[in-house]
Amino acid sequence: MRATNSNPGTTQPATSQPKQERSRRTKAQILTAAAEVFAEQGYPTVTLQDVADRVGMTKGAVYFHYANKHVLAIAVVEEHYRRWPELVERVRASEGTPLDILLAVLDGTAEAFRGDSVVQAGARLQIERSLIGADLPKPYEWWREMLAALIADARDAGQLRADTDPKVLARVVVSAFFGVQHISDVLTERADMMERYLEMRDAVFKGFIVD
Repeated sequence: MRATNSNPGTTQPATSQPKQERSRRTKAQILTAAAEVFAEQGYPTVTLQDVADRVGMTKGAVYFHYANKHVLAIAVVEEHYRRWPELVERVRASEGTPLDILLAVLDGTAEAFRGDSVVQAGARLQIERSLIGADLPKPYEWWREMLAALIADARDAGQLRADTDPKVLARVVVSAFFGVQHISDVLTERADMMERYLEMRDAVFKGFIVD
């Protein structure tokens, strides 16, 4: 008769990582590599072989998880958009004032555009959406709505001028921010992203913040 483990407090040592977890990690590695090459080269010239070379896998391994470049590009854009609600929730958890939260969200977004390849790739792929031919999330709308709500909170707390129109200011901020990040990308590959962003932030909010 085969012996059994009669001690419920012990478990057999795992001999290998569960397949599901290995698959999840592999997909994440591929997605990160794809984001890097999409951000650097743009959608038209990237191939699955480029992604495979970047991640150090065979093309077949990449193909197993993502059927083609089209699917991979959509996955990168979707991951790009997942970043933002998580950022807002983290900032809100800091329990700062409404104005603190508003500016911290913008600061964190600028930092992400400077250093996060998924964010950079998602922005570029949105610009190239006509080449991808996919039903990607509509850009900018979520940002305008989210910022308008944060601006309204800051205004109602007396930290912004009482005549501030949250929707108007949100539209201005979104237009200015995405213009800044695009110009910084084109001219310096975002090396001066934070400098340009801080200039924009201070110029836009200067006339609205109540001392």
